[in-house]
Amino acid sequence: MRNVTLVLNDGTEFHGKSFGYDAPVAGEVVFNTAMMGYPESLTDPSYAGQMLVMTFPLVGNYGVPPFTIEQNKIPSYMESNKIYVSALIVSDYSEAYSHWNAVESLASWLKREHVPGITGIDTRELTKVLREHGVMMGKIIFDDEPDNIPEAHYEGVNFVDIVSTKEIIKYNEGGGKKVILVDCGVKANILRELVSRNVEVISVPWNYDYTGMDYDGLFLANGPGDPDMCADAVAIIRKQMNAGSKPICGICMGNQLMAKAAGATIYKLKYGHRGHNQPVRMVGTNKCYITSQNHGYALDAKTLDKDWEELFVNMNDGSNEGIRHKTHPWFSSQFHPEASSGPMDTEFIFDKFVGALK
Repeated sequence: MRNVTLVLNDGTEFHGKSFGYDAPVAGEVVFNTAMMGYPESLTDPSYAGQMLVMTFPLVGNYGVPPFTIEQNKIPSYMESNKIYVSALIVSDYSEAYSHWNAVESLASWLKREHVPGITGIDTRELTKVLREHGVMMGKIIFDDEPDNIPEAHYEGVNFVDIVSTKEIIKYNEGGGKKVILVDCGVKANILRELVSRNVEVISVPWNYDYTGMDYDGLFLANGPGDPDMCADAVAIIRKQMNAGSKPICGICMGNQLMAKAAGATIYKLKYGHRGHNQPVRMVGTNKCYITSQNHGYALDAKTLDKDWEELFVNMNDGSNEGIRHKTHPWFSSQFHPEASSGPMDTEFIFDKFVGALK
Protein backbone atom coordinates (compact mmCIF):
# COMPACT_ATOMS: atom_id res chain seq x y z
CA MET A 1 0.00 0.00 0.00
CA ARG A 2 1.40 3.37 -1.04
CA ASN A 3 1.37 6.32 1.38
CA VAL A 4 -1.15 9.01 0.51
CA THR A 5 -2.21 12.36 1.95
CA LEU A 6 -5.70 13.85 1.92
CA VAL A 7 -5.40 17.65 1.81
CA LEU A 8 -8.51 19.73 2.51
CA ASN A 9 -9.10 23.24 1.21
CA ASP A 10 -8.25 24.77 4.60
CA GLY A 11 -4.85 23.03 4.56
CA THR A 12 -5.77 20.24 6.99
CA GLU A 13 -3.93 17.01 6.16
CA PHE A 14 -4.79 13.37 6.86
CA HIS A 15 -2.30 10.60 6.13
CA GLY A 16 -3.23 7.09 5.08
CA LYS A 17 -2.58 4.20 2.70
CA SER A 18 -3.92 3.52 -0.78
CA PHE A 19 -6.00 0.35 -1.19
CA GLY A 20 -7.83 1.22 -4.40
CA TYR A 21 -6.68 2.53 -7.74
CA ASP A 22 -3.35 4.35 -7.52
CA ALA A 23 -4.06 7.79 -8.97
CA PRO A 24 -4.35 11.27 -7.43
CA VAL A 25 -7.85 12.72 -7.42
CA ALA A 26 -9.74 15.81 -6.27
CA GLY A 27 -13.36 16.48 -5.42
CA GLU A 28 -15.89 17.60 -2.83
CA VAL A 29 -15.34 15.69 0.44
CA VAL A 30 -18.60 14.46 1.99
CA PHE A 31 -19.40 11.95 4.74
CA ASN A 32 -22.01 9.21 5.07
CA THR A 33 -23.03 7.94 8.52
CA ALA A 34 -24.49 4.59 7.37
CA MET A 35 -23.13 1.40 8.95
CA MET A 36 -23.52 -0.65 5.76
CA GLY A 37 -24.45 -0.40 2.10
CA TYR A 38 -21.19 0.63 0.44
CA PRO A 39 -21.98 -1.19 -2.88
CA GLU A 40 -25.19 0.83 -3.14
CA SER A 41 -23.57 4.11 -2.09
CA LEU A 42 -20.61 3.78 -4.45
CA THR A 43 -22.93 3.19 -7.42
CA ASP A 44 -25.35 6.01 -6.51
CA PRO A 45 -25.03 8.65 -9.30
CA SER A 46 -25.82 11.36 -6.73
CA TYR A 47 -22.21 11.01 -5.50
CA ALA A 48 -20.72 12.05 -8.86
CA GLY A 49 -17.78 14.41 -8.31
CA GLN A 50 -17.55 13.65 -4.60
CA MET A 51 -15.02 11.85 -2.41
CA LEU A 52 -17.01 9.75 0.05
CA VAL A 53 -15.99 9.38 3.70
CA MET A 54 -17.55 6.43 5.54
CA THR A 55 -17.89 7.30 9.23
CA PHE A 56 -18.45 3.66 10.21
CA PRO A 57 -14.88 2.46 10.87
CA LEU A 58 -14.86 -1.03 9.32
CA VAL A 59 -15.50 -1.14 5.56
CA GLY A 60 -15.12 -3.98 3.07
CA ASN A 61 -15.84 -6.90 5.39
CA TYR A 62 -18.65 -8.33 3.25
CA GLY A 63 -16.99 -7.85 -0.13
CA VAL A 64 -18.80 -6.92 -3.33
CA PRO A 65 -21.74 -8.70 -5.01
CA PRO A 66 -21.69 -9.61 -8.73
CA PHE A 67 -22.73 -7.05 -11.29
CA THR A 68 -25.66 -8.65 -13.08
CA ILE A 69 -28.56 -7.24 -15.08
CA GLU A 70 -32.09 -8.62 -14.72
CA GLN A 71 -34.40 -9.29 -17.67
CA ASN A 72 -36.08 -5.97 -16.90
CA LYS A 73 -32.76 -4.18 -17.69
CA ILE A 74 -32.25 -3.18 -14.03
CA PRO A 75 -29.06 -4.14 -12.09
CA SER A 76 -29.61 -6.90 -9.52
CA TYR A 77 -27.53 -5.54 -6.63
CA MET A 78 -26.10 -2.16 -7.63
CA GLU A 79 -27.78 1.22 -8.03
CA SER A 80 -26.29 1.94 -11.45
CA ASN A 81 -23.86 0.44 -13.96
CA LYS A 82 -20.63 1.73 -12.38
CA ILE A 83 -18.98 3.44 -9.40
CA TYR A 84 -19.74 7.17 -9.35
CA VAL A 85 -17.80 8.41 -6.31
CA SER A 86 -14.44 10.04 -7.12
CA ALA A 87 -12.76 8.28 -4.18
CA LEU A 88 -13.57 6.26 -1.05
CA ILE A 89 -12.08 7.24 2.31
CA VAL A 90 -12.28 4.80 5.24
CA SER A 91 -10.78 4.27 8.66
CA ASP A 92 -10.12 0.53 8.49
CA TYR A 93 -10.33 -1.41 5.23
CA SER A 94 -11.00 -5.11 5.75
CA GLU A 95 -8.86 -7.11 3.32
CA ALA A 96 -10.58 -10.36 4.30
CA TYR A 97 -14.27 -10.50 3.35
CA SER A 98 -17.05 -13.01 3.88
CA HIS A 99 -20.56 -13.02 2.44
CA TRP A 100 -22.69 -15.58 0.60
CA ASN A 101 -23.10 -13.22 -2.35
CA ALA A 102 -19.59 -11.74 -2.58
CA VAL A 103 -17.51 -12.36 -5.71
CA GLU A 104 -14.60 -9.97 -5.12
CA SER A 105 -13.03 -7.63 -2.58
CA LEU A 106 -13.81 -3.94 -2.33
CA ALA A 107 -10.18 -3.19 -3.23
CA SER A 108 -10.28 -5.22 -6.45
CA TRP A 109 -13.56 -3.53 -7.47
CA LEU A 110 -12.11 -0.05 -6.91
CA LYS A 111 -8.99 -0.93 -8.88
CA ARG A 112 -10.98 -2.40 -11.74
CA GLU A 113 -13.09 0.76 -12.02
CA HIS A 114 -10.10 3.11 -11.52
CA VAL A 115 -11.44 4.63 -8.28
CA PRO A 116 -8.92 5.54 -5.54
CA GLY A 117 -9.50 4.27 -2.00
CA ILE A 118 -7.57 5.25 1.11
CA THR A 119 -7.53 3.64 4.55
CA GLY A 120 -5.93 4.47 7.89
CA ILE A 121 -7.65 7.88 8.02
CA ASP A 122 -9.10 9.13 11.30
CA THR A 123 -12.58 9.46 9.81
CA ARG A 124 -14.08 10.63 13.12
CA GLU A 125 -11.73 13.62 13.19
CA LEU A 126 -12.24 14.23 9.47
CA THR A 127 -16.02 14.20 9.93
CA LYS A 128 -15.70 16.62 12.85
CA VAL A 129 -13.70 19.00 10.64
CA LEU A 130 -16.33 18.80 7.90
CA ARG A 131 -19.20 19.35 10.34
CA GLU A 132 -17.58 22.40 11.91
CA HIS A 133 -16.19 23.99 8.77
CA GLY A 134 -18.74 22.74 6.26
CA VAL A 135 -18.17 20.58 3.21
CA MET A 136 -14.81 21.31 1.56
CA MET A 137 -12.94 20.41 -1.58
CA GLY A 138 -10.07 17.98 -1.08
CA LYS A 139 -7.20 16.29 -2.90
CA ILE A 140 -5.65 12.85 -2.54
CA ILE A 141 -1.93 13.11 -3.26
CA PHE A 142 0.54 10.21 -3.37
CA ASP A 143 3.52 10.93 -1.12
CA ASP A 144 6.00 9.58 -3.68
CA GLU A 145 4.54 11.85 -6.38
CA PRO A 146 4.32 15.20 -4.53
CA ASP A 147 4.23 17.23 -7.75
CA ASN A 148 1.31 15.30 -9.25
CA ILE A 149 -1.44 17.47 -7.81
CA PRO A 150 -4.98 17.04 -9.21
CA GLU A 151 -7.45 19.87 -9.71
CA ALA A 152 -11.11 19.57 -8.78
CA HIS A 153 -13.89 20.76 -11.05
CA TYR A 154 -17.10 20.88 -9.03
CA GLU A 155 -18.55 24.38 -8.76
CA GLY A 156 -20.41 25.31 -11.92
CA VAL A 157 -20.40 21.75 -13.28
CA ASN A 158 -23.75 20.30 -14.36
CA PHE A 159 -23.32 16.80 -12.96
CA VAL A 160 -26.93 15.93 -13.78
CA ASP A 161 -26.13 16.33 -17.47
CA ILE A 162 -23.10 14.06 -17.02
CA VAL A 163 -24.95 11.16 -15.34
CA SER A 164 -28.38 11.38 -17.00
CA THR A 165 -29.40 8.97 -19.73
CA LYS A 166 -28.80 10.22 -23.26
CA GLU A 167 -31.67 8.26 -24.76
CA ILE A 168 -35.22 7.22 -23.97
CA ILE A 169 -35.31 3.83 -22.18
CA LYS A 170 -38.48 1.87 -21.43
CA TYR A 171 -38.85 -0.51 -18.48
CA ASN A 172 -41.73 -3.00 -18.13
CA GLU A 173 -42.88 -2.01 -21.60
CA GLY A 174 -46.51 -2.86 -22.17
CA GLY A 175 -47.20 -2.89 -18.42
CA GLY A 176 -49.87 -0.86 -16.67
CA LYS A 177 -50.00 2.92 -16.44
CA LYS A 178 -47.26 4.88 -18.21
CA VAL A 179 -44.90 6.99 -16.12
CA ILE A 180 -42.36 9.44 -17.51
CA LEU A 181 -39.24 9.31 -15.32
CA VAL A 182 -36.94 12.32 -15.62
CA ASP A 183 -33.49 10.76 -15.17
CA CYS A 184 -31.31 13.19 -13.24
CA GLY A 185 -29.15 10.29 -12.01
CA VAL A 186 -31.81 7.78 -11.01
CA LYS A 187 -31.04 4.99 -8.53
CA ALA A 188 -31.94 1.52 -9.76
CA ASN A 189 -34.18 0.86 -6.77
CA ILE A 190 -36.52 3.66 -7.84
CA LEU A 191 -36.97 1.77 -11.09
CA ARG A 192 -37.43 -1.51 -9.15
CA GLU A 193 -40.11 0.04 -6.92
CA LEU A 194 -42.08 1.42 -9.87
CA VAL A 195 -41.78 -1.72 -12.02
CA SER A 196 -42.79 -3.91 -9.06
CA ARG A 197 -46.05 -1.92 -9.00
CA ASN A 198 -46.63 -2.87 -12.65
CA VAL A 199 -46.23 0.52 -14.28
CA GLU A 200 -44.41 1.13 -17.55
CA VAL A 201 -41.49 3.46 -16.90
CA ILE A 202 -40.28 5.67 -19.73
CA SER A 203 -36.93 7.13 -18.68
CA VAL A 204 -35.99 10.36 -20.47
CA PRO A 205 -32.94 12.68 -20.32
CA TRP A 206 -33.06 15.40 -17.68
CA ASN A 207 -33.71 18.19 -20.23
CA TYR A 208 -36.05 16.29 -22.57
CA ASP A 209 -39.43 17.91 -23.30
CA TYR A 210 -41.87 15.09 -22.57
CA THR A 211 -44.98 17.28 -22.31
CA GLY A 212 -46.35 16.15 -25.69
CA MET A 213 -45.94 12.44 -24.93
CA ASP A 214 -48.69 10.01 -23.90
CA TYR A 215 -48.32 9.21 -20.19
CA ASP A 216 -50.28 9.02 -16.94
CA GLY A 217 -47.84 10.45 -14.40
CA LEU A 218 -44.48 12.18 -14.01
CA PHE A 219 -41.65 11.01 -11.74
CA LEU A 220 -38.67 13.29 -10.99
CA ALA A 221 -35.62 11.26 -9.96
CA ASN A 222 -32.63 11.93 -7.72
CA GLY A 223 -29.32 13.26 -9.03
CA PRO A 224 -26.01 14.95 -8.15
CA GLY A 225 -24.85 18.52 -7.83
CA ASP A 226 -26.55 21.90 -7.78
CA PRO A 227 -30.25 22.00 -8.80
CA ASP A 228 -29.76 25.58 -9.99
CA MET A 229 -27.79 24.10 -12.90
CA CYS A 230 -30.97 22.40 -14.17
CA ALA A 231 -32.97 25.37 -15.47
CA ASP A 232 -34.13 23.44 -18.55
CA ALA A 233 -35.66 20.68 -16.43
CA VAL A 234 -37.39 23.24 -14.21
CA ALA A 235 -38.90 25.02 -17.22
CA ILE A 236 -40.31 21.75 -18.60
CA ILE A 237 -41.77 20.75 -15.21
CA ARG A 238 -43.42 24.16 -14.97
CA LYS A 239 -44.79 23.71 -18.49
CA GLN A 240 -46.32 20.38 -17.43
CA MET A 241 -47.79 21.92 -14.28
CA ASN A 242 -49.43 24.66 -16.33
CA ALA A 243 -50.84 22.12 -18.80
CA GLY A 244 -52.81 19.94 -16.37
CA SER A 245 -52.92 18.03 -13.13
CA LYS A 246 -51.34 14.66 -13.92
CA PRO A 247 -49.74 13.16 -10.78
CA ILE A 248 -46.14 14.25 -10.16
CA CYS A 249 -43.76 12.73 -7.61
CA GLY A 250 -40.19 13.85 -6.92
CA ILE A 251 -37.37 12.30 -4.89
CA CYS A 252 -34.26 14.15 -3.65
CA MET A 253 -33.15 16.28 -6.64
CA GLY A 254 -36.69 15.78 -7.92
CA ASN A 255 -38.03 17.46 -4.77
CA GLN A 256 -35.82 20.47 -5.40
CA LEU A 257 -36.67 20.72 -9.10
CA MET A 258 -40.38 20.53 -8.30
CA ALA A 259 -39.97 23.26 -5.71
CA LYS A 260 -38.06 25.47 -8.16
CA ALA A 261 -40.80 24.94 -10.75
CA ALA A 262 -43.24 26.11 -8.08
CA GLY A 263 -41.17 29.28 -7.56
CA ALA A 264 -39.24 28.32 -4.39
CA THR A 265 -35.51 28.84 -3.86
CA ILE A 266 -32.75 26.37 -2.96
CA TYR A 267 -29.77 26.74 -0.62
CA LYS A 268 -26.71 24.61 0.10
CA LEU A 269 -26.56 22.83 3.44
CA LYS A 270 -23.44 23.23 5.56
CA TYR A 271 -22.51 19.54 5.30
CA GLY A 272 -25.55 17.82 3.84
CA HIS A 273 -27.58 14.81 4.95
CA ARG A 274 -26.02 11.47 4.02
CA GLY A 275 -26.87 8.36 6.00
CA HIS A 276 -29.55 5.84 6.95
CA ASN A 277 -31.14 6.99 10.18
CA GLN A 278 -32.39 10.52 9.53
CA PRO A 279 -35.63 11.20 11.46
CA VAL A 280 -38.36 12.89 9.42
CA ARG A 281 -41.82 13.99 10.57
CA MET A 282 -44.91 14.25 8.39
CA VAL A 283 -46.20 17.78 8.82
CA GLY A 284 -49.51 18.04 10.68
CA THR A 285 -49.04 14.67 12.39
CA ASN A 286 -46.94 13.03 15.08
CA LYS A 287 -45.77 10.39 12.61
CA CYS A 288 -41.98 10.17 12.45
CA TYR A 289 -40.11 8.03 9.94
CA ILE A 290 -36.52 6.78 9.79
CA THR A 291 -35.13 7.60 6.37
CA SER A 292 -32.16 7.14 4.06
CA GLN A 293 -30.72 10.38 2.66
CA ASN A 294 -28.09 11.70 0.29
CA HIS A 295 -28.29 15.40 -0.52
CA GLY A 296 -26.27 18.57 -0.08
CA TYR A 297 -28.98 21.11 -0.93
CA ALA A 298 -32.40 21.91 0.53
CA LEU A 299 -35.31 24.12 -0.42
CA ASP A 300 -36.30 27.15 1.61
CA ALA A 301 -39.86 26.34 2.70
CA LYS A 302 -40.54 30.01 3.44
CA THR A 303 -40.32 30.73 -0.30
CA LEU A 304 -43.09 28.27 -1.25
CA ASP A 305 -46.09 29.72 -3.09
CA LYS A 306 -49.41 29.86 -1.20
CA ASP A 307 -50.71 26.88 -3.18
CA TRP A 308 -47.94 24.66 -1.76
CA GLU A 309 -47.11 23.38 1.71
CA GLU A 310 -44.45 21.33 3.47
CA LEU A 311 -45.11 17.59 3.61
CA PHE A 312 -42.08 16.46 5.66
CA VAL A 313 -39.51 18.15 7.90
CA ASN A 314 -36.16 16.93 9.23
CA MET A 315 -36.28 16.46 13.00
CA ASN A 316 -32.54 17.11 13.41
CA ASP A 317 -32.28 20.56 11.85
CA GLY A 318 -35.82 21.52 10.79
CA SER A 319 -34.92 21.60 7.08
CA ASN A 320 -37.50 20.70 4.45
CA GLU A 321 -37.90 17.03 3.53
CA GLY A 322 -40.76 17.22 1.04
CA ILE A 323 -43.63 19.34 -0.28
CA ARG A 324 -47.10 18.91 -1.72
CA HIS A 325 -49.58 20.96 -3.70
CA LYS A 326 -52.78 21.80 -1.86
CA THR A 327 -55.14 20.75 -4.68
CA HIS A 328 -53.19 18.82 -7.34
CA PRO A 329 -51.64 15.32 -6.84
CA TRP A 330 -48.09 16.73 -6.80
CA PHE A 331 -45.83 15.76 -3.92
CA SER A 332 -42.21 14.93 -3.16
CA SER A 333 -39.66 13.74 -0.62
CA GLN A 334 -36.12 14.99 -0.06
CA PHE A 335 -35.19 11.61 1.45
CA HIS A 336 -35.08 8.27 -0.40
CA PRO A 337 -38.24 6.20 0.19
CA GLU A 338 -36.69 3.44 -1.97
CA ALA A 339 -33.65 3.41 0.38
CA SER A 340 -31.33 0.63 -0.90
CA SER A 341 -29.57 0.44 1.28
CA GLY A 342 -31.39 1.70 4.34
CA PRO A 343 -34.75 1.77 6.16
CA MET A 344 -37.94 1.09 4.18
CA ASP A 345 -40.33 3.07 6.39
CA THR A 346 -41.54 5.33 3.58
CA GLU A 347 -42.15 2.97 0.64
CA PHE A 348 -45.78 4.05 0.85
CA ILE A 349 -44.84 7.13 -1.19
CA PHE A 350 -44.62 4.89 -4.27
CA ASP A 351 -48.04 3.42 -3.43
CA LYS A 352 -49.47 6.92 -3.13
CA PHE A 353 -48.03 7.95 -6.49
CA VAL A 354 -49.13 4.83 -8.38
CA GLY A 355 -52.53 5.00 -6.71
CA ALA A 356 -53.02 8.52 -8.07
CA LEU A 357 -52.48 7.44 -11.70
CA LYS A 358 -55.69 7.42 -13.72
